[in-house]
Formats: sequence, C-alpha cells, structure tokens
Amino acid sequence: MARHTEALCRLCRREGMKLFLKGDRCVTEKCAFSRRPYIPGMHHEAQRKKISEYGRQLREKQKVKRIYGVLERQFRRYFEEANRRPGGTGENLLKILETRLDNVIHRSGFTTSRREARKLVAHGHARINGKKVDIPSYEVKAGDKISLSEKALNLESVKKSISEAFKKRTVPTWIEMNFEKREAAIKNAPARTDITIPVQEQLIVELYSK
Repeated sequence: MARHTEALCRLCRREGMKLFLKGDRCVTEKCAFSRRPYIPGMHHEAQRKKISEYGRQLREKQKVKRIYGVLERQFRRYFEEANRRPGGTGENLLKILETRLDNVIHRSGFTTSRREARKLVAHGHARINGKKVDIPSYEVKAGDKISLSEKALNLESVKKSISEAFKKRTVPTWIEMNFEKREAAIKNAPARTDITIPVQEQLIVELYSK
C-alpha cells in the first residue's frame, strides 16, 4: 500500500492550515502548526507572497490529496472517474473521496484521523455487511453497513474516539451511526454540503483541464 513518508505536521505548515492528520494531537498545544503557522524553510515570508493562479490551483489539489491521504496517480484516476460521471466534476471528485472506506470509518467516529482508519482497514479490521474488506480505497454505497472487528473495537484509541463522537454528535447526516451496536450504515451518497473540508474544487478542475 502506497503511503506518505513526509512528516505530517510539515504538510499542514506547507498548506497554511491544519489538516488534522494526527487526530487528537492537532487540537492540543503539541500541534506543530499552532507553534509555527508558516511554511517550512528559511524564506517562508517571501514564498507566501509569490503565488500565481497555477500555484493556487496546485495548492488546492495538494491540500485535498493530503487531507484524504491519496497519492498523485490515484488522485488523477479519481479525477478521470469524476469527469465521466454525470454532474459537476469537482463535486463528483469530492464525493468519491468522501466515500472511501477509510474516510467513512473516520467520519463515523471509529477513529480520530483518516490515517488511523487506513491502518485499521489495511490490517483487516474493517467489515462491510459482515465481510472483511482490507482495501482503504473501497467505495462504499448506500445501504452498506460498516463495522470493525472485535479486536479493533477493544483498542483504547477506538473506544475513546467512539465515546467522543457519541458525546459531540459529529457524524455526518449521510451516515447513520448506531453507537450501541458500534455499526455505521450508509443512508445515501453525501451531498456537497455534507463535505466540510475547506476546498475550492473548481480550482482542481481548472488545473487538470489545462
């Protein structure tokens, strides 16, 4: 499975915003972005001032890739698939990313980060309609029921995340989370308004349309 090898906090600093790649750590004083909210390198001030239209488009693409933990080749395949589907390409792209199995597990409240969810899936702890699925990029559909193995549910990090999700009710409306059974059901495909990441997807469409 392909993965990012860069320091995660460095990615947030490069994009100029918190991407919440480390889950709970990102909301504590240990967060590197809170201490150094500027891009890496000696000349970060000069770099901030010099950004072209192409630069804006590129940064938007990089931001989305890093939030969802997707590498370039796969991201381009997603874009091509989004372009083939009816409707707006940018919105389709976000919907495809949002319905990845690792993202759904995170958004359901099982984990505090997509990175943690991706590890659980890759290690064989994810279940869709009772069957094991170990592909983080698997695209869930309406009617699917998502759960984790008993071993994963007994992890302290997972139990804590589920407890926090129950208290704060942060699960999106297109996912129905049964906290008693610790099972999530996909009610319908996410609408654009359900996707809360700060992104201007049209800039990505413009970038790939050149």
